[in-house]
Amino acid sequence: MGCLKIFVIVVFMWALLIPNTHQLGSYETQILLQLRRHLEYPVQLDVLENYNGDFCNLGSTLNMSIICENNSVTELKIKGDKLVKVNEFHGVAVPNNTLSERFSIDSFVTTLTRLSSLKVLTLVSLGIWGPLPIKIHRLSSLEVLDMSSNFLFGKVPSELSTMVKLHTLTFDGNFFNESLPEWLDLLPNITILSMKNNRLKGKFPHSISKITCLTDIILSHNALSGKLPDLSALSNLHLLDLRENHLDSELPQLPQGLTTILLSSNAFSGEVPEEFGKLNLLQHLDLSNNALTGTPPADLFSLPSISYLNLAFNVLSGSLPEHFNCGSELGFVDISDNRLLGMLPSCLNASLDKRIVKVSGNCLLGTQYQHSESYCKQASLAKKRTTGKEIAILVGVVGGTVILVVFLAVVLLIFCRRQHARHDVDRYMFPKVVQDNAQPNISAELLANARIISQTAALGSQGAPSYRVFSMEELEEATKIFDKSALLGEGSIGKIYKGKLENGTYVAVRELTVHRRCTSWNFKLRMDLLSKFHHPHLVSLLGHCIDDGVQDDSTVHRLFLVYEFIPCGNFRARLSETTPGEVLNWSDRLAVLIGVAKAVHFLHTGVIPPSFGNSLKTDSILLDEHQIAKLSDYGMSILTEESEKVEAKGDGHNAWNTRKKEDDVYNFGFILLESLVGHFFSGKGETFLLNEMTSFGSQDGRRKIVDPAVLTTSSQESLSIVISLTNKCISPESQSRPSFEDVLWNLQYAAQVQATADTDQRSDATSLS
Repeated sequence: MGCLKIFVIVVFMWALLIPNTHQLGSYETQILLQLRRHLEYPVQLDVLENYNGDFCNLGSTLNMSIICENNSVTELKIKGDKLVKVNEFHGVAVPNNTLSERFSIDSFVTTLTRLSSLKVLTLVSLGIWGPLPIKIHRLSSLEVLDMSSNFLFGKVPSELSTMVKLHTLTFDGNFFNESLPEWLDLLPNITILSMKNNRLKGKFPHSISKITCLTDIILSHNALSGKLPDLSALSNLHLLDLRENHLDSELPQLPQGLTTILLSSNAFSGEVPEEFGKLNLLQHLDLSNNALTGTPPADLFSLPSISYLNLAFNVLSGSLPEHFNCGSELGFVDISDNRLLGMLPSCLNASLDKRIVKVSGNCLLGTQYQHSESYCKQASLAKKRTTGKEIAILVGVVGGTVILVVFLAVVLLIFCRRQHARHDVDRYMFPKVVQDNAQPNISAELLANARIISQTAALGSQGAPSYRVFSMEELEEATKIFDKSALLGEGSIGKIYKGKLENGTYVAVRELTVHRRCTSWNFKLRMDLLSKFHHPHLVSLLGHCIDDGVQDDSTVHRLFLVYEFIPCGNFRARLSETTPGEVLNWSDRLAVLIGVAKAVHFLHTGVIPPSFGNSLKTDSILLDEHQIAKLSDYGMSILTEESEKVEAKGDGHNAWNTRKKEDDVYNFGFILLESLVGHFFSGKGETFLLNEMTSFGSQDGRRKIVDPAVLTTSSQESLSIVISLTNKCISPESQSRPSFEDVLWNLQYAAQVQATADTDQRSDATSLS
């Protein structure tokens, strides 16, 4: 009898345990099938169609996961293949990108909220479109919400503030276009807030500074503006990514626990706070492309964990201490394009420690590709003389007077132009002879119609080579009357000769044949613009000569462009090099690519009108004796392709370029490809490479096509970053291609990853020895 009682008890207990297994009820099974129908049967959910078992027993994959507890779905992850391939979205279905017009996000979310026990919800790249319904807050148990890479727009509904269990909120790559919510501090457990690549605008909410449990703030690639508040109270914050916004305050106090700070491409001003040099856990700091001034704290370079430090394209000035120690982990430093003076600290000598160091575009002594000392001193003086507040006061006081004077000047100018012949314009705007030591001035008309917005040109391009007008006699003497022995090559836009000027300077002379109907005056205006293109990674244009003396064909004349001579050949030739010691390793190639990307980024954003269609090819990238990359053949469309159109339209500057910047990105993609495959590219052409791109997806495929010199000197992570970037650049849909800002950032990141891997490898080798 006792045994019978025990048996009954065991059976009873077993029966009680049955409901607690992970068997999914029919109700939630039907909900999952309805969600599949709402999502228009994505291939990732095909497994649900003929599966007769319990959905909770389905194995998880990279693209689909269903996890259950107590007969309910607690985790649903679906990753589709509908990548966002449009730059603009107007709230309607986009064929081949979004779900169809029949899709209703309201009905979809209504069905979704019936899974009331959900804790983790990931719906990525599924083409979901529309404003996020407020009823999403019914998922009150939700801890992780990720709806990245969809087509959500409008605002983030305030009802999400009631989802108090949320600790991860991710809406990357959508089209939210309202202000960032002020109620985020009502989410007491939020640790990760990520809404990068949206259209968010307005101020950075001060409420975020109160969320002490935040570990990651990722709001890059939006349109946030104004002041960044004091974030020092966020003691758990590790990652702060606010790249590519419009924030324009001084840098605030930041918490000590940060490991990554990415604030590039904003409008931050003032000095880099000394406190930044005390962030001992900091590994990555990117403050590039802002308006920061003063001397950067030396402690930044010696932080114990710092591996990536980018301060490029600011207005930093003064001298760094000649002697300080760089951190042992520091693998990448970029302080280029600032106003720094004095000697480069010894620990930033890249040849000694093998770290990647970029310093061009400053006024440093004993270093290549620097401006003159006066360039940096004048910039600092100008900063001291006029602050932003003083400018505002000045504008307020004399604004009315200026408007009146400008109006009278315009009237007077129009009257004068009607009274003068075109040769008078030539005489006053474009003097025939410019002395070698003269600094070129920017003409009034050019300032009005094609204003150079780079700081270099705004300050008169001090330190850049003087631009002048050459005579035919000078060029004939330099090239021995264009003798065949001086011919360097011949391309689609003319012949190139090597010449030696009377003062012993070697130059490259490019001969262009252009249409006569584009007048001499017209060309001089164009040359005046082109002469202002100064960048450390552009081959310097030293001058020009217009030859009107050709008699054999009255419909054309010749234009000669005189460039600095770059002695060490082009990038394509170096990629085909097989001689030991001459082969470019992966880090060398990345350095060349970064230099070219900086040059093209300047051509796209540093001048108005921008220069697109820049003949981007590996044989247009020249390398000097220090293996510094310099882009040639830039801006040719200003002089050639649009000549007739510009003349017909009365020389409208905006007609100089009809090509899109995406075309430059596409062509740069093939430069990336050639850098990856090296000499295998020779004679194959674009079609071959496009067909072989699928090989990059596997290790065996990479070994088949990637240059062995790359495979043996690159880390997998660094190589993968560039392969992914290459795929994006050569996308057949131009709107899907990245900007050169993104191209440059990814290349610099790949270089930093490679530098870190090289450092680790050296450390391992040292420890083994």
